[in-house]
Amino acid sequence: MKKSHLLLFVFSLLTMSGCSVIGDIFKAGAVTGIIAVIIVIVIIIWLISVFRGKN
Repeated sequence: MKKSHLLLFVFSLLTMSGCSVIGDIFKAGAVTGIIAVIIVIVIIIWLISVFRGKN
């Protein structure tokens, strides 16, 4: 099992250039961060509207 993971890791290192891998990681991180912030803001707005509706 460990050898297959190592083989996959080595194969990915050989087939992708370093800059494109780092760039893809940062793009995925930025998109994930933006989506997470939007979800948190929507949840906060929803919670505020729920509590204001009860009063």
